[in-house]
Amino acid sequence: MKIRFAEMTNHLGSSAVRDILKLTQGKDIISLAGGLPGEELFPADAIREAYSRVLSSDPSALQYGLTEGYLPLRGQIAARLRQQGMNVSTEEMILTTGSQQAIDLLCRVLLDPGDTVLVEAPTYLAALQVLGSYRADIRVVDSDQEGMVPEHLEELLRSCSPKLLYAVPTFNNPTGGTWSKVRREKVVALCRRYGVLLLEDNPYGEITFDEATETSPPTLSALDRQLGAEPCVVYTGTFSKIVAPALRTGWLTGPAGLVKIIARAKQAADLHSSGIDQRALHELLLRFDLEQHIRMICREYKSRMKLLSAGLTARFGEDVSFLEPRGGMFLWLSLSPGIDTAELLPLAVEEGVAFVPGGVFYPEQPQRNAMRLNFTHTRPEQLPLAVQRLGTALSRYEESVQAL
Repeated sequence: MKIRFAEMTNHLGSSAVRDILKLTQGKDIISLAGGLPGEELFPADAIREAYSRVLSSDPSALQYGLTEGYLPLRGQIAARLRQQGMNVSTEEMILTTGSQQAIDLLCRVLLDPGDTVLVEAPTYLAALQVLGSYRADIRVVDSDQEGMVPEHLEELLRSCSPKLLYAVPTFNNPTGGTWSKVRREKVVALCRRYGVLLLEDNPYGEITFDEATETSPPTLSALDRQLGAEPCVVYTGTFSKIVAPALRTGWLTGPAGLVKIIARAKQAADLHSSGIDQRALHELLLRFDLEQHIRMICREYKSRMKLLSAGLTARFGEDVSFLEPRGGMFLWLSLSPGIDTAELLPLAVEEGVAFVPGGVFYPEQPQRNAMRLNFTHTRPEQLPLAVQRLGTALSRYEESVQAL
């Protein structure tokens, strides 16, 4: 039987990260590819106890739940967001199956084929996949180390009439970069002036390597809400990076009317996200010191980042360039011009190390001599070996190019 697929399936690209993860399964490969936290740091005992308390005290935890999510957990998340400067009510929030679903649901209710969406470049690969699946017209806004360039953004806002701007302004995936406060203010002001929704994706914002957290720039959502009136920033967050990914619990906040429409779309998708996971998270937050746990993983991830950074500098010197991230999970490494990291990857896998080639993070005109390295998943004692294997692979690549 020949299956007649919908036209949109022609726009469903495979995830390069997931493909690489499959490639490395069951082999002696140190993977710096996936955006994975360190599982040895998961609060497994506390999570186990939280599930046990829920299952032993309330059979309704196994029942259907609200599409918008378990109300007590929404209240806890709203309280944490208020501490971060975002005055959000539970009516302005919906819980989702990870923040990835939040991105998809927003695009589902917002985008028609051909609608323009503005992004940074490079940017989050899975967001590009979602936008592509809805056949959005993806346009790139010029950026530098401070963030999006306001002049170019305004030029595109005027000429393209976009429906949405997507950004990861804090510890960006894949670069690890962070926008300055001034750029954040200007981008929010421009989106308000031109009536464009701004999707702030912030899965990494709490993983900061600066112990003086008050020096961290405010979220776009916080700046937006300080200006009053109905917000233009839609904000997504997740427990995947600060508790554990398998709980698959994220959230979206935004104008109450938009959240209601998104809830209808979610009802058509899955009725609601896992109720037992939401109840367990609620119990965990009642009795577990999440803030202390976050401080612990920040210290550990900073140590791993420094170890990787020092190894790259010692092994490659001026042949590579990168900036140490101030938080998050990724380091963006640029090699010499002319090197194609997509061609380097198979050699690296043969040597026992994996990364994500930089080109997949661009909707157009990719930087092919860059790669994304994850430092949070690999244990510290393996990071020097990962750098050594990467160096061996690069030497083999350069020898093969010279032989042509």
